[in-house]
Amino acid sequence: MHRLLVALLAALDAVLAAAGGIAVVLAPLTLLWVFGVGDPDWAALWPASAAVWHLGHLVPVTLTLPDTYLAATGIDPALATFTLSLAPLAFAAFTALFAARSGVRAGEAGAALTGWLSGSLVFAALSSIVALTSNAALVASETWLAILLPSLLFLVPSFIGAVLGAWRVGDDGPVDAVRGWIDRMPRAWAPVPSLVLRGLALTTLGLVAVGAIVVVAGLVARSTQVIGLYQASNADGIGATVIALGQLMYLPTLVLWALAFTAGPGFALGTDSAVTPAATQVGALPGIPVLGAVPDSTSSWLLLLVLLPVGVGALTGWVLRSRMPSTADPEPLAPRLVVAASVAVLTGGVGALAAVVSTGAIGPGRLADTGPQPGPLALALGLEVLVGLAILLLSPRLGDADREERTDLRADHGDELPSFSFAPRAHVPFDRDDHATGPAPSVSAPGTGIAHDVWPSAYRGPDEVALPGGRAGTDAVAAADGAILDDDEVQARIRAAWAATDERDSGPRS
Repeated sequence: MHRLLVALLAALDAVLAAAGGIAVVLAPLTLLWVFGVGDPDWAALWPASAAVWHLGHLVPVTLTLPDTYLAATGIDPALATFTLSLAPLAFAAFTALFAARSGVRAGEAGAALTGWLSGSLVFAALSSIVALTSNAALVASETWLAILLPSLLFLVPSFIGAVLGAWRVGDDGPVDAVRGWIDRMPRAWAPVPSLVLRGLALTTLGLVAVGAIVVVAGLVARSTQVIGLYQASNADGIGATVIALGQLMYLPTLVLWALAFTAGPGFALGTDSAVTPAATQVGALPGIPVLGAVPDSTSSWLLLLVLLPVGVGALTGWVLRSRMPSTADPEPLAPRLVVAASVAVLTGGVGALAAVVSTGAIGPGRLADTGPQPGPLALALGLEVLVGLAILLLSPRLGDADREERTDLRADHGDELPSFSFAPRAHVPFDRDDHATGPAPSVSAPGTGIAHDVWPSAYRGPDEVALPGGRAGTDAVAAADGAILDDDEVQARIRAAWAATDERDSGPRS
């Protein structure tokens, strides 16, 4: 594909990624303005939409409550200004997926660098425009963070996608150079880099799936509390819709919280609070319906949730082990150990990153501290995944014990040991007497035997001549008073036997 076309397509992906995220917020607010619901102000729609988009891309947003609102609600004026930094990660996930797809397409088209630079620069330009035009008196954010963080959320996934795309098809450059260096490694070590990356992808997807399952289970188990908070909000149809959409945007954040809960360290819902399988201690919480899924108390049975990350590690180890090359000799331990340790360490790093992006403030005061802690979550996930990996990745493969035993026997006996495990059968020469049937009875009365003219000739020896009359004809030729006959005499006797047979067959029949 032409580089100019790749650059244009990457730029289009960047525009769609930025516009799609902003449109998700701006479109509902525009509908409210069009229909005049709540007397919205058009001048406030763009700053509000940009603020939500920035928050979804990890940019902290500073909110200032107006004096009229403080007077109507009785809120302490000291809490009028606060920072909101807990990100609705659905926006970041949308941007990252778009960027990764754009990078993969550019890499497979043979213009990875061109596509990556084009998309990243266009998205950075759009982020700058949004940051410079969206600040308002009540909603504001740091301009440099509003440009940098969204740009990084597009740049990094796009780069990873471009490398993966170039790896699939080759680039006649650094990617092929790395591939050649890996191919020149010893046979036991050559698949290690790809196995580590594959293992990291499997553990990441598996842990996200575990978090999603726990979220669904929590919502089902405490559905009564969730519905009660909905009813307590006294929201009308539009308000309930806005609340539901807002919680949907925070769904990836909740999944990461559930993962931290499953792994053991848990998460916080305010200063000096903790939600873990071992114990739960929370204070007053905002009336957000989805927070009704947070358990009031825990049971010791919830500690068994730790087995889920261990199971993810075991499944990853089984997949990686099946892709390791098998050899006639026992597999070396060092490559498997490196793969297990590397996947566990990288998984711990992913856990720390997940904790960083899912931590922030959801309000003033004690609500400024919510989410999991990076260090404990990284350590817990790394160790749990390592245990699962070690169960299947470091254990002997089925059949390795037999190969080791045969190797030891060959070392003791040399080449005398056969390659098969059972004793060879001794060769026994063919014995004509053992297989001969003897002269057949000539009577054909029922129950007295088989007539000689229907006796099978499958048991005659390899040097016997097939004559009419079967065994009788052969005996006629062989009976020569024990004398040794030459070839001419044998042929003469054979012709005589044939002639006698012809005369017998041509005689009168009764």
